[in-house]
Parts: sequence; C-alpha cells; structure tokens
Amino acid sequence: MSSGPRNENVGKNGQDTPTELGSYFISNYPPFSAWDRDDLSPARDAIESHPSVDTPLGLYLHIPFCRKRCKFCYFRVYTDKNASEVERYVDGLAREVELYSDKPVLQGRPFRFAYFGGGTPSFLSEKQLRSLVEKLRRSVDWDDAEEVTFECEPGTLSQKKLEAIREIGVTRLSLGVENLSDAILEENGRAHRSAEVFRTYAWAKEMGFPQINVDLIAGMVGETDENWRDTVERTLELSPDSLTIYQMELPYNAVYAADLKEGSLRVADWQTKRRWVRQAFEMFESKGYSVSSAYALVKNADTRFVYRDALWRGADMLGTGVASFSHIGGVHYQNLDREDQYLAALDAGELPLGRALSVTKDQRLIRELILQLKLGRIQPDYFSNKFGVSIMERFRDPLDALRESGYAEYDEREVRLTREGLLRVDALLPRFFEPEHRGVRYT
Repeated sequence: MSSGPRNENVGKNGQDTPTELGSYFISNYPPFSAWDRDDLSPARDAIESHPSVDTPLGLYLHIPFCRKRCKFCYFRVYTDKNASEVERYVDGLAREVELYSDKPVLQGRPFRFAYFGGGTPSFLSEKQLRSLVEKLRRSVDWDDAEEVTFECEPGTLSQKKLEAIREIGVTRLSLGVENLSDAILEENGRAHRSAEVFRTYAWAKEMGFPQINVDLIAGMVGETDENWRDTVERTLELSPDSLTIYQMELPYNAVYAADLKEGSLRVADWQTKRRWVRQAFEMFESKGYSVSSAYALVKNADTRFVYRDALWRGADMLGTGVASFSHIGGVHYQNLDREDQYLAALDAGELPLGRALSVTKDQRLIRELILQLKLGRIQPDYFSNKFGVSIMERFRDPLDALRESGYAEYDEREVRLTREGLLRVDALLPRFFEPEHRGVRYT
C-alpha cells in the first residue's frame, strides 16, 4: 500500500481525483514497509528493558474472526474457523499475554487503556469471551485503566453477551454500523442489517455503558446523497456519545481491489466523500456535538478517546494477537501475520515477533506531529518541551504550503487546520515525512 494519495486527492487544475487502490489512512510512522523482518533484536531488547514508568502503557488484544469479510476490508481476519479453532486461538492469545507478564517492560506499569479490536471481538461467544478474560486475568488486569474499548458487529450481539462485555469492565462500546441501508450493507459484504443496530443499541443503553460509539463509513459502494443523509439523520436520532466517520479507501488486498482494477466498480471520488463527512459534521454540530478529530464527534466536549490520545502522544502499546502492532520504548514491531506461525511460536514458548524497527528521536517527533495533526490543532510548545525542537522552524516549508493552500492557519502558539484541511488530513501528512519515506508503499 502507498503512504497516502500521491496527489492529495486533487489533480491538475484543481480537479478532484477518483478513489484509487492504496492506503489513505495513516496510522503510524515510519511506514510499515520500512520495518525489518530479518533483525528482531530491537523488539527483543525493548521487551527486556525497563522503560520509564512515566510513559503510559496500553494493551491491545486482536480477535481476528468475522462472520463475513467486508469487501473493503484489509485486516487479518478469518471467516471459516470452527469453535475448536477459535478456542485454540483464544488460548494462544492468553498464552502470549502470559509470556509478556514476567517481562521487564511490564513491571510496575499498569495499563492506562485496554482495547479489544479485530476482526470482530463480539464474534466470540459469551462462554469464549468469559474464558478468555479469565485466562488473561491470571497474568494481567485492566482494573485501573481509564478506558476499556470493545469493538462490536451489531449482528453478533445478544443481551447476555452484552452483559458479559459490560461485566469485564468495558467502558467504551464501539458499534461498527457503517451504514443504515440494508442494500448497501449487503453490497459491501457487511454481515449485519439495520434492524440489528437499533435493537443492539437499545440494549447497550439499558446496560449503562459509559460511552457508546457508532462507526460510519462515507463512500461505501452504492452510496448516494439521499442514503448518506438518511444514515446520518437516523444515527443522530440514536444520540450516541461519540461518532466516528471514515472515508472509504480500497487497499490492494481488499476484495473490491480486483473489481476496481477491471473498471467494473464505481466508488465515490474524494471530493464527494469529503462533502459527505462535512455534511455529517455540520448536522451533528447543529445538535450540540463538537468535532474531536478528523474522524470523530462527541456529544459532550469532555468525552475522551484515551486510546487515541495516548497513542498519538507517544504512549507505549503492547499489541497482542496475530499480526498486531506494538510500540514499546522507541521501537515499533509487529507479530507474525499468519495464524499458524503465530500459534506455532507460542506453542514453542516464544513471543511471535514478525518484524521490527528502532525509531530515531526525529522519527518519534514526526510520528507524534502527524498523528496529532489529525486532532485539527497542535501546540508548538508541546514539541519544543518534549523534543527540544521548534516545529515552526523544522517544518516551516510544509506548514507554509498548507497555509497557502487554505488548509491551515498558525501562529507561534498553535497550528490549526481549517475544515478543508481536516477533511483531507491523511493526504497532507506525507509532506512531513523524511524524504526517503515519501511516496513509498505504506505497508
């Protein structure tokens, strides 16, 4: 995958470009393609080290199972596993956490957040979920975490499963709604239907989850102006605590990739997707919501995304599960990305490390800068205090270019993205990369 749209979604003479194959969303730096599969010593050294206890630490648990594979999905997920295979993976995940529990990197460091992601964590049965948590708690706990997030596909939930999710300490329930047209959900390969969204949401409200988040995707195949407005209006009626909206991208390994190459697939262009996200932002803002990032709105301005904000400010994260990513002590690394290899390593009593990269101080600065730009504003003092670098001097050229394009405004105290800049922020970020990382494959 590329490091982002090469032309910032704008062609010659200001014309907008169609959605092309490749990654749009930027989640890390340096690009994953720069990580080394041959030298894993940086990861091993980080795991055996005692980093500062002042650096926040989070736990990510990858559950890679789904009822169906969405046609736009590029994550490591499985749709053909039986109950015994799922249980073997769950045992492996618990074993990985157990192996970490005695490592120096975890000693004296409570988890600030925990995140059950996927795939579909709610794919697990109530029994499998309770079993996993029981095994995990023999090694670690998240009792003092500020946030525990659990991703859900609405059609996998029952009242009893939601009760189990609530009982394990989940504070933020994230519902992968994506769209509220059954025809569009079907076309894009989603397993749930709109009626399941409303039923599940009502149950979750009754159970008192502190934060219920709804995910939407602008630009799904088949999307129209009428459908998008209807989806946003019906989501607004739910009055979620927070809403996340992503613009549809089509990575090379998505099911839709072949159709796009053949020219048989029509996908909304970037201008249309930005217009739809802008419309959703304005509709929610008119009801008192505030924009929290390029993708998120919150009903209460005090509502936080601890997972997001900690990672974007340099927190450590222990990523467990097949293909999961970790950021520990200035080192990025990823687990083995095939389930058989992942489980074989654990059976041998080894951590399932796949590739790694030791990150320089300047790269850590760039990483935090580009990720925090997604919030819509950054404070130069934060970077000068933490890294001893003036970002106004270090990045004067790209910042000036953003201002001249109408995407940013700034003074010595703050850099602010305009709404147009925020809506295309991922396309703007590669200009802050080191030269050798611009225009390369992202993964």
